[in-house]
Amino acid sequence: MKESKKYHYYTWLVTTLLNSKGLTLEQLNRRWMNEEVADGDPLARTTFNRYRDGVLEMFGLIIDCDREHRYFIANPSEIDDDSMERWMLSTLTVGGVLADSASLKDRIMLESVPAGEEFLPTLIRAIKTNRYIMMGYQKFGSEGYVKQVAPLALKLSKRRWYLLADTGQDKRTYSLDRIKSVELTKDTFKFPDNFSPQQYYCEYFGVLTDGTPLCKVVVRAYGRMADYLRTLPVHPSQKETLTTADYADFTMQIRPTADFVNELISRGDGIEVLEPAELRDRMAKTISAILKRYE
Repeated sequence: MKESKKYHYYTWLVTTLLNSKGLTLEQLNRRWMNEEVADGDPLARTTFNRYRDGVLEMFGLIIDCDREHRYFIANPSEIDDDSMERWMLSTLTVGGVLADSASLKDRIMLESVPAGEEFLPTLIRAIKTNRYIMMGYQKFGSEGYVKQVAPLALKLSKRRWYLLADTGQDKRTYSLDRIKSVELTKDTFKFPDNFSPQQYYCEYFGVLTDGTPLCKVVVRAYGRMADYLRTLPVHPSQKETLTTADYADFTMQIRPTADFVNELISRGDGIEVLEPAELRDRMAKTISAILKRYE
């Protein structure tokens, strides 16, 4: 069986069970055949058990069975919004749908990543084996350089891939579209004890980690913008603290870096920063500078 088909079957099984309150094997098989997942072939128990094991290996999801012989995902939190498993499930699901819908290729539009994807296989291998890399890098408007770094993690943000690496003095984030070369070395490093890339970025928006102090931010969203924030929160700590017919207030604990300010600016007049006062002033100055461009 082709790998692409196998992954398609795994994602179908996961999404079907996640969107139900539990299904028996008979009910699963009925849906499987109605949707012609495997060109109308039935879902045999031995096949189901094999896919069940594959889902556990690929996504870390446990397909359990209750007393009424209904199957369900026992640990759905494994694919939280920011997890690699969630991203992989989403990507494979879309890929499977597109593969089955080639005739719609001109009517399904996706966002591309500008550059740097060619380095992903080498970087992933380096991260997996804890090996140093020699990296050629060039910032915008600066001279290029070559440096040895310890690759710790990869992050996708705003259509760009980023590498989190330890330089020996500190941890830095590098954009893959500014990487000129990557060479895997023979030397290995020890991944830092008690270090979590998720925790490293959790108090920030985007990838800029410049030591901006953590603070409580309150933003007011007007009209439909409130619905946008409800359905796609700006930050995991976001909570709706006030709701009216015309607007809603959202509170979050975050370090308001330039990435965060730019995100709020991109929401136009649908967003107003209420506190802290320093961030409100900063927003006002940024907006004034934008207006001055058009005078």
